[in-house]
Amino acid sequence: MTVQEQKLAEEKPGRLIVSLAVPSAAAQLINVLYNIVDRMYIGHIPGAGAAALTGVGVTFPVIMVVSAFSAFAGAGGAPLAAIALGKGDRNSAEKILGNAVAMLTVSAILLAVVFTIFMEPVLYLFGASTATIGYAESYLSVYLLGTLFVQYSVGLNTYISCQGHAKTAMLSVLIGAVLNIVLDPVFIFALDMGVRGAALATIISQAVSAVWVIRFLTSSRSGLRIRRTNVAPDGAVIRRIMGLGISPFIMQATESLIIIVLNNGLQRYGGDLYVASMTILQSVMQFVFIPVSGLTQGTQPIISYNYGAGNTGRVKQTFRIVLVVTVLLTIGSWLVTTLLPGLFAGIFTEDEDLIHLVEQVMPVFMGGVWLFGVQMACQSAFVGLGQAKISLFLALLRKVILLIPLSLIFPIFMGVDGIFRAEPVADITAALTTGLLFLLKFDRILKKKQV
Repeated sequence: MTVQEQKLAEEKPGRLIVSLAVPSAAAQLINVLYNIVDRMYIGHIPGAGAAALTGVGVTFPVIMVVSAFSAFAGAGGAPLAAIALGKGDRNSAEKILGNAVAMLTVSAILLAVVFTIFMEPVLYLFGASTATIGYAESYLSVYLLGTLFVQYSVGLNTYISCQGHAKTAMLSVLIGAVLNIVLDPVFIFALDMGVRGAALATIISQAVSAVWVIRFLTSSRSGLRIRRTNVAPDGAVIRRIMGLGISPFIMQATESLIIIVLNNGLQRYGGDLYVASMTILQSVMQFVFIPVSGLTQGTQPIISYNYGAGNTGRVKQTFRIVLVVTVLLTIGSWLVTTLLPGLFAGIFTEDEDLIHLVEQVMPVFMGGVWLFGVQMACQSAFVGLGQAKISLFLALLRKVILLIPLSLIFPIFMGVDGIFRAEPVADITAALTTGLLFLLKFDRILKKKQV
């Protein structure tokens, strides 16, 4: 047992959550800066800011699909590896890590090839117009060159944090994010590369993060090591990873589907200005979602390890703390975004019409965020406990079962405002359903483990 694993098993849950979840939340927040910082700079390109921002915004579904495949191998395999470590089975944990490397490599190549071939029709499908397609293609054509770096830096970093090395995992993200923030203005403005420069800054930064992650996971500092013998695909191991990874995969992949549906509806009922507003709203939503997601993912190693070791009391204590903190965070986020929408809009654009529109729709769009912490805490706990089927249902519930149909039906009766109103209705309904399901299932799952 390594020092970090001993902490997972013995350190007080409150102190352990702070040491693991805070760096994890910081890492998630830093990671999202890759795309958000790009949008901040792009939105201020002289004479083209609003159109360029809209064009880059319609590439976001592709970026989410790339991230979703990294979650398949990362968020799907890391809890299983932590459970195996809790049982004292290090060989199985390293086998999971090795197969994750294989999955990430194959998916990166396939995604880059497919999206490059079908780029133009895909971008029109995602909400591009003749005024914005050029910016979208310029950004995405460069971004896809770094798909492998994105897959490794995001997907493998979870195998660092699942061992309890939260600060190391945070540092791997911080290095890339800081580099991206420095390179963006150089490439976009100083070298006059525009949106291509933003994409180039991103993939260079992701490459540096990927090298850092791989170097750590092949070093003696890591309790889990990438070994050549474990990279060869094993069908049984891959099926286990995919079984648990399907939930986080769907959560992120359906985010892409949601943006497609929303952008097309906004283009149909409103136009480019409304699509641009959604780019800003989604960016702000990420500021809310990512810290909470980082917090819950940071505590997954504690839940998974102690569940594998049979320490159900520590599992319960950890979950109670996480639930309270996530709910407080989402309530605070809801208040800030509802009261200060213009402040957030001004970060991304100088266009007065766009700022005015965001001020009107943001309080509506963010209306269900206050309860979102319940869903995040409960769903993350199900993943940490290895409950693949329940996690899959909850991943489908908010977006596929609720949000997509509502965003198609509401505008028929409410016009373009209905698209913005669909989000809070789906958020609140999904959170209440998730909380109820958790109350019914949590104790039963723990009792089965004790038996």
